[in-house]
Amino acid sequence: MAEHGGGGGGGCCPPMDLFRSEPMHLVQVIIPIESARLTVSYLGDIGLIQFKTSLNAEKSPFQRTYASQIKRCGELARKLRYFKDQMSKADVTPSAKPEAKTDFNVDDLEVNLGDLEAELTEIIANSEKLQRGYNELVEYKLVLQKAGEFFKAAERSAAAQQRELSSHQAGEESLETPLLKDQESTADQSKQVKLGFLTGLVSKGKAMAFERILFRATRGNVFLRQTSVEEAVIDPNSGEKVEKNVFVVFFSGERAKSKILKICEAFGANRYSFPEDLSKQAQMITEVSGRISELKTTIDTGLLHRGNLLETIGKQYEQWNDLVRKEKSIYHTLNMLSIDVTKKCLVGEGWSPIFATQQIQDALQQATIDSKSQVGAIFQVLHTKELPPTYFRTNKFTDSFQTIVDAYGVAKYQEANPGVFTVVTFPFLFAVMFGDWGHGICILLAALYLIFKEKKYSSQKLGDIMEMTFGGRYVILLMSIFSIYTGLIYNEFFSVPFELFSPSAFACRDAACSEATTIGLIQVRDTYPFGVDPAWHGSRSELPFLNSLKMKMSILLGVAQMNLGIILSFFNALHFKNAVNVWFQFIPQMIFLNGLFGYLSLLIIVKWCTGSKADLYHVMIYMFLSPTDDLGENQLFANQKTVQLVLLLLSLIAVPWMLLPKPFILKAQHNRTHQGESYTALQGTEDSLQVEASHDPHGHEEFEFSEVFVHQLIHTIEFVLGAVSNTASYLRLWALSLAHSELSTVFYEKVLLLAWGYNNVIILIVGIIVFIFATVGVLLVMETLSAFLHALRLHWVEFQNKFYEGDGYKFAPFSFSLLGNEEE
Repeated sequence: MAEHGGGGGGGCCPPMDLFRSEPMHLVQVIIPIESARLTVSYLGDIGLIQFKTSLNAEKSPFQRTYASQIKRCGELARKLRYFKDQMSKADVTPSAKPEAKTDFNVDDLEVNLGDLEAELTEIIANSEKLQRGYNELVEYKLVLQKAGEFFKAAERSAAAQQRELSSHQAGEESLETPLLKDQESTADQSKQVKLGFLTGLVSKGKAMAFERILFRATRGNVFLRQTSVEEAVIDPNSGEKVEKNVFVVFFSGERAKSKILKICEAFGANRYSFPEDLSKQAQMITEVSGRISELKTTIDTGLLHRGNLLETIGKQYEQWNDLVRKEKSIYHTLNMLSIDVTKKCLVGEGWSPIFATQQIQDALQQATIDSKSQVGAIFQVLHTKELPPTYFRTNKFTDSFQTIVDAYGVAKYQEANPGVFTVVTFPFLFAVMFGDWGHGICILLAALYLIFKEKKYSSQKLGDIMEMTFGGRYVILLMSIFSIYTGLIYNEFFSVPFELFSPSAFACRDAACSEATTIGLIQVRDTYPFGVDPAWHGSRSELPFLNSLKMKMSILLGVAQMNLGIILSFFNALHFKNAVNVWFQFIPQMIFLNGLFGYLSLLIIVKWCTGSKADLYHVMIYMFLSPTDDLGENQLFANQKTVQLVLLLLSLIAVPWMLLPKPFILKAQHNRTHQGESYTALQGTEDSLQVEASHDPHGHEEFEFSEVFVHQLIHTIEFVLGAVSNTASYLRLWALSLAHSELSTVFYEKVLLLAWGYNNVIILIVGIIVFIFATVGVLLVMETLSAFLHALRLHWVEFQNKFYEGDGYKFAPFSFSLLGNEEE
C-alpha cells in the first residue's frame, strides 16, 4: 500500500498536491556504524526525512555519541567566524562562487584553518604593535613641536626682559640705588631651586579637569602650559581618534613630581621625554620623522600581506563554511539516533513522505556501497497512531500563498488546505477593495520588476520590509492583475472613467443640455457591455448606485466564500470518515447559513434580474418579526411568503440539530469503542478523540460528557452569531472600495485639476508632484497595505474558521538545502 501511494505521488501531474498534505509514514532506519556518517550525508542531500529527537532524550548533549565531533565542528566554525570578522574589517567580500571547487575532508580543513588562523593572528598582532609604535611616534613628534614652541617663546621673552632690565639699570644709576644689591643677588643665586618639567598629551575634553586637579593636588605649586593640537590624533592605547592638548607642567621637588605622575596616569595622559637642551630638539624631530616614515612603509607592507591572505581565504570561505555547517548538521543528526546495545549500529526513526520511499532506499544502498560496508542499512515502515507532520510540495509561486495560510496555523495532517483557494480568492478580494486599473498597472509594474530581478535579489540579504515584499512578489502580481480586472468593471483609471468597450448608453435629453450630470440623462444605446457605464461617474446618483451595487456584491461574495468553507468541512469529514460531522455539523450549518443569507443572496439576484423596487431590508427584517404578514409590493416571486416560513423554520431547527445529538453520539461511540478492549483503532469517531487516543495508547480515558457538551454549545453559538457577523464583515469590501474610489477622486479633482485650472506652469508642476506623491504614498502604499490586511482577515476569520483546524505541525526534514546561516 505504501508503494502504491508513493507511485501515485510521483507522476508528472500529481493529483491536487496542495489540497491535502502528502501521505506520510513513520520509518525506522538501522545503519551500521562504519557507514553512518555517509548515510546521513546522503539523506541530507535528499532532504525528505524528519528524524525524531526523542530517541536520545534521556542523555544530555555532552553524553551523546558524537559530542566530540560537534565540538570540533564548533571550533572550525569559530575560526571561520574570526576570518569573516577580519574580512569585514578589511572590506574583503567572500566570493559567492569559488573559482574551482576543491574537495576537502574535515581533517585537512582543520589543519589548513589552524595554519591560516595562526598566520593571520601573528600578522594582526605585529600590525597592531607597529601601529601602536607609529601612533606613539606621531604623538611624540607633536610634543616636540608644540613644547619646543613653549621653550623658544620663553627663551625669547627672557632675552627681551634681560635686555630691557640691563638698559634700565644702566640709565637709572642714582643715589637711591641699593648699595647691597650685588650681595643680595649673590645670596639669591645660592638659594635658587632647579625646576623640573613633564610633557605629554591629554584629551581635550579632560583638559580643564586635569588642570584643576593638578592645581589642587600641589596647592598651586605648579606652572601648566597647554596648547591644542589642530587635528585629532589616534590614541596608542585605545586606537580611536581623539582631540588632544599638548601640556608642559613645571614643578619643584620629587614629591610634586610623583603626584603629577599619578594624576597623568589617572587621566590617561601619555607622557613623553623632552630634551632640556633646546639645540637637540630639531635633531630629535628629524630622527622621529625618519622613524615614522620607516614604520609607515612597514605597516603598509603588513596590511598588503594581510589583504592578500584574506583574499585567499575569501575565495574558499563559502565552500569551507558550507562544509563545516554540513558536517555539524550530520553529527547533530547522528546524535538523534540511538546506539544499539552491540554498539555496531545506529537506530533512527523519522517521518517521510510515502513518495520518497524509493529515493531513501536508493540513498541507503548507495551509502553502503560508497562506504564499502559489508552490512547494508535496514529500512522499514512502523505503524503508529501519532499524528504525522504536514508537508505540502510548493514552488516559488504557490509558496507565498501557503505562507499566508501557515501564518494562521499549520494544517492538520491531511485536512483540506485553504491555500489552494487562497491563490485565487485572496488577490480577488483584495482587488474588489482596490479596484482601479491605473493603480493596478502601477503595482503590476512593481511586481514585474521584482520578478525580473528575482535571481539578483534571491542571492542578496535584503531588509525586513524589502524581503517581505520580495517574498510575496507573485501574490502582488496576481493582486495587480485582479485589480486591473475589477478596475475595468468599476471603470476607474485614477478615478477617471473611459469609454473603452463602447460609447456610453446614455446621452443628453436634447442638444441644449449643458448640465447633463445634474439634470439627468436618457438611454439612447444598448447597455454598456462590460462594467459600469462611464456616464454614472460624476452624476448625482453615482454614490447611491455604486453603493447599492458594491454592498450587494459584497454580500454575494461573502456568502459564496462561507459556503465554500462549509463545503470543505464536508470533504474533511468524508476524508476522515467522520459521519457525525456530516450529519450533525455540515448539513445543519448549510441549512442555517443558506436559509437566511443564502436566501438574501437569491433575493439580490432576483431583484437585479427583474428590476423590482422591493425593499430587501424590509423583507429580511419582517421575515423574523412578522413572518405571516403579506409582503405587498416587496414580493419578488410567487409563494415567497411560504418559502420564507419554511426557510425560517428550517433555520430554527438547525440550531438544536447542531447542538444536541453530537455529544450523545460521541459518548455512545466512546463506550462502544472501549468496551472490553484495551486498544482499538477509533474509526469514524471525532478527530479530537483520535488524537487523544494517540497520546493514551491504552485508551481508558474517562469521557467528559459535560466538557464535550460545553464545547459543542460554544461551537454552535459561535456559528449562529458568526453567520450574522461574518456576513456583515464582508461589507468591508464595499467600504474599502468606496474609500479608495473617493480618495482617488479627491486627489484627482482637488490637486491635479485644481492646479491645471490656474494656467501657471509652476503651480501645475507643483500640483503634478503633489498628485504623484499622494497617489504613491496613500493609494499605492497605505491603501494597498490596508486592503491586504482586510483580505487577510476575511480569509483567516470568515473563511477558514468554517473548516480549518490549523493545529498541525510542519514537516521539518533534515536537509542541507534548508541549512540557515545562523551563527552558533
